[in-house]
Amino acid sequence: MQVSEAEWNDVEKKIARTAFEQAYTREVEALLKQVREQTKTLVKLSDLWQLHDFLSARRHEVDGKYDYQYSALLFVFAGLVKEGWLHVSELEGLNKDKLAKITSLARM
Repeated sequence: MQVSEAEWNDVEKKIARTAFEQAYTREVEALLKQVREQTKTLVKLSDLWQLHDFLSARRHEVDGKYDYQYSALLFVFAGLVKEGWLHVSELEGLNKDKLAKITSLARM
């Protein structure tokens, strides 16, 4: 099975959507916590611009990472597992080949 040709049945789509949203929520909550901490240390205008630059970079990163296209999901999930936003156990119920590919890609 080619990674981009993986087919998703209805059960797998539901598992994938739930896992995707869980990872997204975790990352956004961590980002919000980090920003709250950073705003406590704002003293001068340059600190504010630095925060702006940080947020712009993170927005670009998060928007690019969370791509819910079935042709890309195995790569997305592998990246999220590698970064710690998702656990392979949260993908239980997916086809064994998909799980094996996600696990393998996450180790790279």
